[in-house]
Amino acid sequence: MKKIVLIAAAAGLMSVAACSKSPEAAAVENNAEMLADNLEAQADSLEDMADNTSNAAASDVLENASDNLEDAASNVRDAADEKIDNMK
Repeated sequence: MKKIVLIAAAAGLMSVAACSKSPEAAAVENNAEMLADNLEAQADSLEDMADNTSNAAASDVLENASDNLEDAASNVRDAADEKIDNMK
């Protein structure tokens, strides 16, 4: 529930912030957010799979993969922010 509220709040703030950006910058931000959100959803699925397995080794592998996807989502957001800053 907390994630949903956080995502909704972030979306609301992004829509306000997007008003002052060029259409290209807004498109970069929107695409990056969609991609990062998708990566985080995949990471959540892997975490759930890790929690539901009885195999400790498989659980560790799934947790590591989940962490990697979360890092990738963060990198996507950082790259988008850098790209938007270069558009100004």
